[in-house]
Amino acid sequence: MSLTRAEALPTDPATHYRIRPPFYHSRWYYLNQLRQLVEWARDNYVLPLAKHQRIKLTDYGCGTKPYISIFKHENIEYLGIDLAWNPHADIIIGSDSRIQTSDNLIDVVLSTQVLEHVEDPEGYLAEAYRILKPGGLLLLTTHGYWMYHPDPTDYWRWTSAGLQKIVVRAGFEVVAFRGIIGRMGMGLQLFQDGLLYKLPPFLRPVAAVPLQFLIMIFDKLTTTKARDMDACTYLVVAQKALK
Repeated sequence: MSLTRAEALPTDPATHYRIRPPFYHSRWYYLNQLRQLVEWARDNYVLPLAKHQRIKLTDYGCGTKPYISIFKHENIEYLGIDLAWNPHADIIIGSDSRIQTSDNLIDVVLSTQVLEHVEDPEGYLAEAYRILKPGGLLLLTTHGYWMYHPDPTDYWRWTSAGLQKIVVRAGFEVVAFRGIIGRMGMGLQLFQDGLLYKLPPFLRPVAAVPLQFLIMIFDKLTTTKARDMDACTYLVVAQKALK
């Protein structure tokens, strides 16, 4: 994998938690499920592309690039896209919200938990479409159910049908769609999030451990089909038209 200027920066502890959260973390089950969802997309859609050719993968709204280690591969050039203030960004989003790179340049656009924070999701998806090569892939995760979490803003939640509709309306063809943590598990997650903030900080990890295991148990009772229709977070794998 090609090196980028951000790789010399200190590692944010939150980045490590995103990949390997400790068992007492209040998002332990969710973050593990989200990582496995990204790994599933990597194994089934990105690595087959990288098997015989070098590809450019961009992390759109990259933050601290929490998933860069998942995509380490000799044929993958991993580039972050973000606003100019982010030192992890290799490609800048300008003040006009346009990505400062050419059309039809990128093989894969990765977008993890960004779309809900974007003021103009249609414009965001249009830029992803523009920079992708014909036949290029968008791997996008965002929320169905989730607590309000501004970073610095938080605008949107989608149903499974609504998310697919907005991606198709941007010109993509949806080739895969998956959800994680169904209604029962997510109900417990929201209950936990409401409860923990009523407790003093030193008690929160103690309360989170049994609740996270309950979330896991109840989520295992939910079928895959039910999760794909009604979940806390969805993955869309979508393709830009070949012509």
